[in-house]
Amino acid sequence: FTYTVVVLDAAGNYQADLTCDLDAVALGVPPGADSREVFRLLNALEPDELERRVEKAQDFMLEHVVVRFDGVRDDPELTLPEYGNTVDAPVPTLLGLTARFSGSVPRGVSTMTLTVDRLFPPVYLTVLDERGSNVTHIVLDRGAESDPIPVEGRAPAPDPIAVALRYFHLGLSHIVPGGLDHILFVLGLFLLSARPGPLLFQVSAFTLAHTLTLALSSYGVVRLTPSVVEPLIALSIAYVAVENVLTPKLTVWRPLVVFGFGLLHGMGFAGVLGELGLPRRDFLVGLLGFNAGVEAGQLIVLGAAFVIVGSFRSKPWYRSRVTVPLSLAVAAIGLYWTVERVLA
Repeated sequence: FTYTVVVLDAAGNYQADLTCDLDAVALGVPPGADSREVFRLLNALEPDELERRVEKAQDFMLEHVVVRFDGVRDDPELTLPEYGNTVDAPVPTLLGLTARFSGSVPRGVSTMTLTVDRLFPPVYLTVLDERGSNVTHIVLDRGAESDPIPVEGRAPAPDPIAVALRYFHLGLSHIVPGGLDHILFVLGLFLLSARPGPLLFQVSAFTLAHTLTLALSSYGVVRLTPSVVEPLIALSIAYVAVENVLTPKLTVWRPLVVFGFGLLHGMGFAGVLGELGLPRRDFLVGLLGFNAGVEAGQLIVLGAAFVIVGSFRSKPWYRSRVTVPLSLAVAAIGLYWTVERVLA
């Protein structure tokens, strides 16, 4: 088992101690490898390389162990309390066997869940709620999410403005800096349109479309699997860029094509939002905040593009020296991503 103990204290904090072979994680070998050999290899590393391995192990644990409150993924602090203190243990280990996730229970939530990736053995979970000294034992299959753990009554309901700001930041960070595929699509629209009017028309069509599917997908009305959506998003980037090369001006069908691709991108946004989760009590507030953050990210991308090449857009050589070469580069990236995502 992956033995895990979750403690909920009276002050509204939580701590989850997960027991696993952290040395194997740091070295990138399967759990169950010879502990003495893994320890020897880690101990022989240069200090800088060892620190890099430790950071890699921490990133791995934060990615594959998920704490959620009311369905919303939390961002806990991760520490390795045994790191450097277990050299003389019966089973030698450098990083120790305990990964400690800790944080505060968000205001107004009612439940907590824990999910440990199926890369780990099944979880034997012990939950200690110090408010009433309640102890619960749960066994989880590989990759299974725990049943909701009650945490209500710890704090007042969240401020809707705070919820909106939180999801606005999540939407913004999904575009800048995290959404390179969406950035390239918006830049593809920018490269063809030399005047703000046509560009605004295309961006408005794109915004309307992805807002529509983001809302419908979030409410469960429409849904496509990422294995279909992600390659099509990559292909949409390549299509827009190739059209920039083949067509010197905006065509009558371009806004319709952009609208159709916007529907796909909205499903991509919905997939991200589904992973993050939306608060049940403020579902609409979170949805609108996330979408507003996405729009802000797109405006930042367009603003940066105008600052960099805006003064050259009226030059006779703009198309041959800027639009065509940059569009070819974007098309190549889009086609590469399409193949990569289909194969994946």
